[in-house]
Amino acid sequence: MRSSYKVVEENGIYFVSSTIVEWIPIFTHEKYFKIIIDSLNYCKSEKKLKMYFYVIMDNHFHLIVKHPKLSDLMRSLKGFTTDRILEQLNEDKNKWKLDLFKYYRKKFKVTNYQVWQEGFHPQLISSNKMLAQKMEYLHYNPVKRGFVNNPEDWKYSSANNRNWDGSLIVELDEIEF
Repeated sequence: MRSSYKVVEENGIYFVSSTIVEWIPIFTHEKYFKIIIDSLNYCKSEKKLKMYFYVIMDNHFHLIVKHPKLSDLMRSLKGFTTDRILEQLNEDKNKWKLDLFKYYRKKFKVTNYQVWQEGFHPQLISSNKMLAQKMEYLHYNPVKRGFVNNPEDWKYSSANNRNWDGSLIVELDEIEF
């Protein structure tokens, strides 16, 4: 089922979510997280994505972002990461996850696999209160799932945003609200 949420303000700041089909845990190893991180960094540097907050979980991600053609950008991001994820699964000889992505493919799809659920669930951030609520929600996602005790303990989140060597994972933008 396609999402009924839509981008209504071209230059608005949005909370967006994207989920792997059937919530299959794909981001369970550094190399799979790197696919999303590298893609987000590319979108920032080459496609003018403004990214303020993020969290990447095992089977979904949440972002607070801004882009004038957000729907197009998300479609491109998900298409590119689908190809990279499938390549990595093939390289890892992970047949059972490939089989799941084939099994859960929507019948109208022209491809053999479906990695991401349809849509990306954009919600326009309309106030500072809403921004704070969404930021807290995404930062506490790994805590609620029991992955860590504190938001800053989750590596793949703007609450931490640091590699083990101390370097930034994603260069975040200053929010201009």
